[in-house]
Amino acid sequence: MAARKRKKAGTAKRKTAPARKSKSGASAKRPAKKAKGATGKSAKARPKKEVAGKPKSGTKGEGDYAASRAFLKDQAGFVETNRARIPAMGKEAEKALDGPGGAGLRDAEAAAAARSRDIF
Repeated sequence: MAARKRKKAGTAKRKTAPARKSKSGASAKRPAKKAKGATGKSAKARPKKEVAGKPKSGTKGEGDYAASRAFLKDQAGFVETNRARIPAMGKEAEKALDGPGGAGLRDAEAAAAARSRDIF
């Protein structure tokens, strides 16, 4: 008895199209497809969705890591350059709140706190 190969379940032999004959007698390979990126003839041009001023990547959840790093870097730089002047700046701010413009400063603080999620 001759041994027969069994076909695996779910596998079928695919039929292939006959090879094309070229006029020049060269190989019957298909020419390579051209890239369709820069010209975009067959691809539909869709505008990219971006939030104004914010890059799409790097922002996760409610925080922006790049903005957070920049803020912390600027804050540390300010403290380094003004380390000796910071107590005097605090006293100047205290005098400004007690002075004639104090009511306007408190109103501005209240308006800013109303827009904020945190309560001061």
